[in-house]
Amino acid sequence: MKEFYRVLELEAAAITSSLRRFQTDPALQASLESSLNLIHERSKKGGRVLVLGVGKSGKIGSKIAATLSSTGTPALFVHPTEALHGDLGVVSDSDVAIVISYTGNTEELLSLVPFFERRNVPLIGIIGNLSSKLAQKCTFSLDASVSEEACSHNLAPTTSTTVALAIGDAIAITLMKKKDFTAEDFAKNHPGGSLGKRLQLLVKDLMHDLEKSPVVAEQTPMNEILKLSTERKLGAVLVCDGPLLKGIITDGDIRRALAHQEKFFGFTARDIMTKSPITVNFELLAYNALRIMEDRESQISVLPVTNDQGHALGLIRIHDLVQTL
Repeated sequence: MKEFYRVLELEAAAITSSLRRFQTDPALQASLESSLNLIHERSKKGGRVLVLGVGKSGKIGSKIAATLSSTGTPALFVHPTEALHGDLGVVSDSDVAIVISYTGNTEELLSLVPFFERRNVPLIGIIGNLSSKLAQKCTFSLDASVSEEACSHNLAPTTSTTVALAIGDAIAITLMKKKDFTAEDFAKNHPGGSLGKRLQLLVKDLMHDLEKSPVVAEQTPMNEILKLSTERKLGAVLVCDGPLLKGIITDGDIRRALAHQEKFFGFTARDIMTKSPITVNFELLAYNALRIMEDRESQISVLPVTNDQGHALGLIRIHDLVQTL
């Protein structure tokens, strides 16, 4: 366990040390600001960020490219070896390249420098040695040095790759803010999985529409209410005056009315309904509807769905929301 804690402490300290360098070194700050502006301007003109690295740096580069793309900055990971054997066809003059190398002497990356220079594609280095050959060739270089690797032999890329990844994430999120990339924009890039559902599914996508929902008038007697509630099994009955929602009768309302025993079947919908109930608009994000239902002292299990005019459109159940989201 001590070794486990030691690794986390070393990697956390390395990121903190990197932060301090960026905060206190004017030259590094200038390189960072220029790098961000360069990527932003080229991206606005249709350029992409090409991310390159070999070995563990390549795996970090692949993740950085994915993060950039998902947060509004089109990016592509290009493996340097494949690039030397034909994949450079993806490069355009409007692109910018991020090269990741701890030593700054990675042979495959150095071999690609003349090509990028001929195409006028600027290089931004995330490099552990700013005196290296690659750092000197880059348009801007960002210091990703660490005092030691977490590996007990100080050999396996561990602390250094963590710092490189953190710098890449920071670049991506800073550009995201620079572009005013919204949650709605983010959702367009994440249509699948639970994240996509939370950002895209609306109440109308999950609700039980009016045709499938039990609907009664205010004067409807209890025997009809019970019959509809039992048939539809949605946990509530809508009470409407034409299209206008007047109230809701939940299964809980029916149970409470049963306490009156012999008076029960003399009640009408108006007598036991919850008047002016909490409702959700059909165009509200389903995830926000779930929050409305859950974030209360007493959880709501079913809500009426309405439009802007207060017309009933159906019912939405917490069960359906939880199951989907």
